[in-house]
Amino acid sequence: MKAIIADNLTKIYGHLVAVDHISFEVEEGEVFGFLGANGAGKTSTVMMLATALNPSSGMATVCGYDIIRERDKVRESIGIVFEDMSLDINLTAKENLDFHAILYHLPKKGRDERVSQALGLVGLTDKQNILVKYYSGGMQRRLEIARGMLNSPKVLFLDEPTLGLDVQTRRLLWDYAKRLNKEAGTTILLNTHYVEEADYLCDRVAILEYGKIVMVDTPTALKDSLGSSVLSIRFPQGALASEFAGLLNGMSWVKKIHQHDAQLELSVGNKGMKIPEVVRLARKHGFVISSIGEHKPSLEDVFMHYVGKKLRGEEHE
Repeated sequence: MKAIIADNLTKIYGHLVAVDHISFEVEEGEVFGFLGANGAGKTSTVMMLATALNPSSGMATVCGYDIIRERDKVRESIGIVFEDMSLDINLTAKENLDFHAILYHLPKKGRDERVSQALGLVGLTDKQNILVKYYSGGMQRRLEIARGMLNSPKVLFLDEPTLGLDVQTRRLLWDYAKRLNKEAGTTILLNTHYVEEADYLCDRVAILEYGKIVMVDTPTALKDSLGSSVLSIRFPQGALASEFAGLLNGMSWVKKIHQHDAQLELSVGNKGMKIPEVVRLARKHGFVISSIGEHKPSLEDVFMHYVGKKLRGEEHE
């Protein structure tokens, strides 16, 4: 059974199409990611799948349950960590989880054990009796993940779970998410605008832009789709970059060119070092290159290739 199936799922707010007839499937035990900038439709998609929003059209099932007709069954099967924190900071970690265990109608017998297990999964057992207001941002996010796991969900939705955290704390949370996926077999749907996060955590990534799925595949396959490497060429002026791009358009080994002011990004199709060839072409036509470099394609390059712009790290939904 598929963990999630979406068929032409659509959400419209007035004249704004936030989610535009998207279709996708998520396998049981998979970590599936939506990668996109602010306004791409990531949060609206998760809110529909979690039954917090009704779709304007289309359908979806989560754990085999229809998100409209069987919303109670869906809610029993999922956990969710929202972008905005919703903990009671004047309670301890254990008190927060005890309170939510009651809200989840967890049986009294075994409730303490389930709370202890959830705290242990995110490494907060020794901090469970400390007031949450004294927790760091990373510890609070870990506690929210523990809360999302209280009802042993088959599917866990993580909506920008590491937003605003430093790199070290972010990586710790990535490891906890991987642990949940491997040890508990939890299917995870991740919303993120961090390319490193999607690359590290996800089995497959869907690039979302203006409510549409642009591409979906494994991170490796997405990067391989760009070719063997990416060339970055910077010129003193943007006009020179535009002119030089015109020359490169005729080259068989250039798959795609993106310009950002005075810099060109080239997806190179054939293997082999292309820097000398670019330098010779520039000299032949009298162009001055400020800098040039070559690197293997990243998910950032993939996003830029298919969407036509960079994914800014500070943007969020």
